Amino acid sequence: MVPRRTSAEIKAMHEAGKLLSQCHKEIRKRIKPGILTKDIDDFVDQYLSRHGATPEQKGYNGYPYATCASVNDVVCHGFPSKSPLKDGDIVTIDMVVNLNGWLADSAWSYRVGNVSDEAETLLNTTKEALYIGIEQAKVGNRIGHIANAIQSFAEQKGYSVVKDFIGHGIGRKIHESPIVPHFGPIEQGPVLEEGMVITIEPMLNCGAHFVYVEEDGWTARTVDGSLSAQYEHTVAITSDGPMILTEQNK
Repeated sequence: MVPRRTSAEIKAMHEAGKLLSQCHKEIRKRIKPGILTKDIDDFVDQYLSRHGATPEQKGYNGYPYATCASVNDVVCHGFPSKSPLKDGDIVTIDMVVNLNGWLADSAWSYRVGNVSDEAETLLNTTKEALYIGIEQAKVGNRIGHIANAIQSFAEQKGYSVVKDFIGHGIGRKIHESPIVPHFGPIEQGPVLEEGMVITIEPMLNCGAHFVYVEEDGWTARTVDGSLSAQYEHTVAITSDGPMILTEQNK
């Protein structure tokens, strides 16, 4: 059963999303060569606390941090580190904000200093893929419309779509129904109905889509060592079209 949220509940999630978006804007100011992703994690933890919110990831299935920090070939769920970011790196910061019991989820990939043309194109394409998917998040469409639009666009541009990690419903819990793949046929998945709230979070690789998880049980890397990027929004399905709850207005 896929939850359908009331307008009041979506408003509460939007408030969490606005706080999350503002946090990403602050992160953007701090990303530069030499900074530690562990320092970014500490900042997020403190920032949310000051605004009456908590990082929902912290403690989730034993995960120890407020954010995931995934650098270069790390696809997702990377641990914040005390190793300084270097000029030319790309890093994805992913977080889930709990504000008054309602959640919002958003990942964003950042350039560290001056990045290569390969990295720049990957970032731009992955971000565009996210918004192409969001365009399909309309009442009456299926989850498959989102998935197929993202996969078709990404592969046309020469990138692979990660298949091991997907989007999901969200509300009071991080992972709710439905599952939201970023690949596959239009016919897959439930029909989208007003009040559903989902995450759309494509991860694109420069190389093959295959990934492996390190011994820590969390950190996922590309098997071939290729660069990976991710952009994610929390989106409500409304009668007026998709409503992005974590938009950064940028």
